[in-house]
Amino acid sequence: MCGIVGFTETTHDPAAARRTVQQMANLIRHRGPDGEGLYADDRAALGHRRLSIIDLEGGGQPMFNEDGTLVVVFNGEIYNYPELARQLSAAGHTFATHSDTEVLLHGWEQWGKALPGKLRGMFAFVLWDRTTGTLFGARDLFGIKPLYYYRKGELFLFASEIKAFLAHPGFEKRFNEDRLPDYLSMEYLPGDETLFTGVYELRPGFSFLWREGRLSLERYGKIRYRIRQDRSPAEWAEAIDKAFTGSVAAHRLADVEVGCFLSGGVDSTLTACKAAQQQEGLQCFSVGYAEQAYSELPAAREAAQALGVPCTETTVSADQFFAANRAIQWYLDEPMPNPAEVPLYFLCQSARQRVKVVLSGEGADELFGGYPLYCQGVHMQAWQHLPRGLRRLLGRCAPGCGFLRRGAQSRWQRCARANYVFESPEERERYLKRKFSSQTPARRFKPYFDKVRGLDEATALQWVDLQTWLPRDILRKADRMSMAHSLELRVPFLDREVLAVAMELPRTKRCTRRKTKVALRAAAERSLPPALAGRKKRGFPVPLAQWLRQDTYYTMGREKFVGPVAERFFDTRELCRLLDEHREGKTQAMTKIWSFYCFILWYELYFVDPLPPRL
Repeated sequence: MCGIVGFTETTHDPAAARRTVQQMANLIRHRGPDGEGLYADDRAALGHRRLSIIDLEGGGQPMFNEDGTLVVVFNGEIYNYPELARQLSAAGHTFATHSDTEVLLHGWEQWGKALPGKLRGMFAFVLWDRTTGTLFGARDLFGIKPLYYYRKGELFLFASEIKAFLAHPGFEKRFNEDRLPDYLSMEYLPGDETLFTGVYELRPGFSFLWREGRLSLERYGKIRYRIRQDRSPAEWAEAIDKAFTGSVAAHRLADVEVGCFLSGGVDSTLTACKAAQQQEGLQCFSVGYAEQAYSELPAAREAAQALGVPCTETTVSADQFFAANRAIQWYLDEPMPNPAEVPLYFLCQSARQRVKVVLSGEGADELFGGYPLYCQGVHMQAWQHLPRGLRRLLGRCAPGCGFLRRGAQSRWQRCARANYVFESPEERERYLKRKFSSQTPARRFKPYFDKVRGLDEATALQWVDLQTWLPRDILRKADRMSMAHSLELRVPFLDREVLAVAMELPRTKRCTRRKTKVALRAAAERSLPPALAGRKKRGFPVPLAQWLRQDTYYTMGREKFVGPVAERFFDTRELCRLLDEHREGKTQAMTKIWSFYCFILWYELYFVDPLPPRL
């Protein structure tokens, strides 16, 4: 696990390029405090910050092939690298280390652009071929590890985090204001754009090739459903159990101690159970609040006792929650108002004091049907059997009924992720200072739904989440909050062997009108008590709504809502009215308030205050 940076251009002074790439790497030092590696020639410069996990003595980067014509920097882990190394050795390649990084060099020599499709793991890597003047990079299929790029003329920059670009003199920092409405509605931007103009995130399952000032993007892998109907419930449970057990074993590959996050939900409990079966003395970590109604600690404690594993508990106070947000928005690169990132930040901080790697349960909901949203999709699918004209009539007759109104719409129009914060674009526009002519949030999702027209509604929702919500929200906060504390977070549900089983599951084995993760829970019952396997999803509950009604935190919010950043972008009277009505209990506006608050904090950090900030 590491941080990578670099750039290429027509020509430059190698010594000056080396200094620049070092400054870029310094801005993401938190991703790799164990070591630094730099490379520069007259056309390219690559930098690396290392968090030593595998081959502690011999895995330094940048790494070179035998004749020094290939250079690679790599962030992540390749879990099938021993198998690939054997294949490459049989083909005549000579290995100088026991590091998974070296597989990328020889793999490129052997397979070229087909290399990413052979990798099992989480990764973002970039190779520089000095002979051909080619820069090649790729990102894992799920988007577990980040990779950003920026180009201007003949200059091409890449990095694990956007903030690294701030150190390059050719980077022109500008706020992508046209996408502000989308951020406010969705909490993130689907697709590859970011809130920095000209900065793009390489999409999951894609590779890029840059040569002679030209960029080409290519999809090397796709997530596709291939539903099977020939297995019984017991056979599905066995298949899931086998695949996930193998994935946990692969994800435990490390030369340092591996721990586990434990919330008490089925995903983390099953992960901890499998890890504990394979590893003596497994350490688990949980987080919660003094407010018991929102705390996961009792459930985590119960799970830890059932598994017989020690569990370190962390309690987050309101003061800690608010004080940490400035640092959190800096580490995130783009504003993210998902309150769950805050307890995750403290959970990672606690775990890093004892271990260097943790396993976590991200991805299970998207693969196995864990969100109530998917159950709603099952209801909606049945409703679609009525004639569209009748559905439209019913929607007009009862405009206050959300189900009837959405039932008359197309799938992309009723996507809940599109208007996640506001009921509609019209409501959002009350708070914006100027008018925007951008697409509606729902239309941003239309291209995704268009690609899966043949799937049932719940399955289509899962597929769209795998392309958008998972990489741009769930995995981004998991990567940034763990890396903020130099902790490697691994996600064994997001494994190609587990994916293969999940893509075959019939919808009824994923979710029904009332049940989520049907087959996964059946698989969990093979290892867990029924009460733990059947526990309902809680998410990451946060007592933020009640805190915002307290004088101290209300005042903090109001100060931001009347400040210069708010004045520039928003109608501050409307912001203050929203805050006041929430405080008085007239409305529940936590999500809206927090979206504005986090954006203002982020904008101050990246566009107002001196850089880098003092955290």
